[in-house]
Amino acid sequence: MKDSDKLFTQQLLEKDRQYVWHPYSRVNSDMPLFPVASAKGCYLNLHSGEKLFDGMSSWWSTIHGYNHPRLNQALHQQIDTMSHVMFGGLTHQPAVDLAVRLTQLTPAGLDKVFLCDSGSVAVEVALKMAIQYWNSQGQQRSHFLTIKNGYHGDTFGAMSVCDPVTGMHQLFSGFLQENIFAEAPQCGFEQTWDDSFFENFLHKAQAHKDSIAAVILEPIVQGTGGMRFYSPNFLKKVRQLCDDYGILLIADEIATGFGRAGKLFACEYADISPDIMCLGKALTGGYMSMAATLCNSTVANIISQGEAGVFMHGPTFMANPLACSVANASITLLLENNWQQQVMNISRWLKEGLSTCEDFKCVNNVRVLGAIGVVELHQPVDMKKIQPLFVKHGIWLRPFGKLIYTMPPFISTQDDITMLTSKIEAVLRECYS
Repeated sequence: MKDSDKLFTQQLLEKDRQYVWHPYSRVNSDMPLFPVASAKGCYLNLHSGEKLFDGMSSWWSTIHGYNHPRLNQALHQQIDTMSHVMFGGLTHQPAVDLAVRLTQLTPAGLDKVFLCDSGSVAVEVALKMAIQYWNSQGQQRSHFLTIKNGYHGDTFGAMSVCDPVTGMHQLFSGFLQENIFAEAPQCGFEQTWDDSFFENFLHKAQAHKDSIAAVILEPIVQGTGGMRFYSPNFLKKVRQLCDDYGILLIADEIATGFGRAGKLFACEYADISPDIMCLGKALTGGYMSMAATLCNSTVANIISQGEAGVFMHGPTFMANPLACSVANASITLLLENNWQQQVMNISRWLKEGLSTCEDFKCVNNVRVLGAIGVVELHQPVDMKKIQPLFVKHGIWLRPFGKLIYTMPPFISTQDDITMLTSKIEAVLRECYS
């Protein structure tokens, strides 16, 4: 590394620590930071010269890797036409095209699309839809039933349906609406089903059925709440219960949507369709912040016939043309690339490569579903120690709690995944031997 590059990196880090506040961190933090100079394919290039395989897909989003020529081209073409236009009273082809495609790809019945800014906002929109749905029928249902270990975002409505203990938002408990939390599903993804797994959820629903506006949950994969994979039978039972009691079902597919869990949408494992679905993260291939909340015509029509006569939400950058254009290009690329085969391959390679981690005494469990791999330890990781070790070994992972987890880009090769899993094993050996 040249002296000039070292000086540049040092100055950049000094300014960062002086002015920038990073997610889930304190100011003047002594946690290590790694300045990125560029990114291409599955790799991040640091200013210090290291080349890191990105095993995080920038928090689930960059499914096609970085700097993809097709996605770049979509943005270049759109910016020459218009980068943004308000969506109130106006429309444009990228937004219409995206809405049509989303209704075609998602489970049957989700035929109205509200395009918004981010995953958390998509959840806020879904919660507001549910409340307005009941308000339009003269009912004041304002509580939500969900499951523990869930995570739905960092805005206030979304925080209120995150796990009150593990959801990272205990500090705000006195300010958040109190919702109803059933026990997290205790049935593993491939575990033999027993109706006892559903008793707690059923009890909570029966006790509060007249005040529940909707059930909200992450289908099959609970992400930030513990990277837990649960049985599709649980999701089927939730859908049936909602039908029986006339309760709306919101599926938060922000993390699982677009193939990550092995199906295009995780709801497909249970062959169900929610009343409302939230999408985000991989929607634009990781290029821009954008999300979507879809609902069925029943929800949309009842809201539109209510006292307000309109849905009460309207973000400034809703349906941003740049974001819509790159989302359309990303979906096209996803379908052309035979995502099913890509994800199936990554799943097989992760299972093979991570299996040796089970031999470490520090490891409690290793699990893989789709293109998601998890090594769960007995004790929380030491981030200050383990993060630089991953960088030293040429991979980028961002563990949390007891979890070392990965969701690599779909374009990853077998050599990429073999290298990634071998480096995870090497870091475990270095940290815990």
